[in-house]
Amino acid sequence: QVQLVESGGGLAQAGGSLRLSCAASGLTFSGNIMGWFRQAPGKEQEFVAAINWDGSSTKYADSVKGRFTISRDNAKNTVFLQMNSLKPDDTAVYYCAAIYESRPVLPVTIREYKYWGQGTQLTVSS
Repeated sequence: QVQLVESGGGLAQAGGSLRLSCAASGLTFSGNIMGWFRQAPGKEQEFVAAINWDGSSTKYADSVKGRFTISRDNAKNTVFLQMNSLKPDDTAVYYCAAIYESRPVLPVTIREYKYWGQGTQLTVSS
């Protein structure tokens, strides 16, 4: 079955950096659009970033643009989220998601993704 396993979360200081990874199995990874979402305490899950099958197209939420970078390694079935200039507002559980489709516009809503990981916690202290 399809599995998405996030790792790399933890505790970081404001202004610091961290890289999340999501290892995929049970799917044709290179055929999937990959996305990152997050859910902060008491808030709804929100889109963070997405990347197309070969990494040539990316999309970011305004709140992370210029600070976060999504990338992928199809040879390792892994997608990454490099997070720089972290803020306390970035504190959330981060989820990896996948959809096996090719679209001209990268999806940004929860319902557009089919597969989800269990999430990894990021806490940013001030």
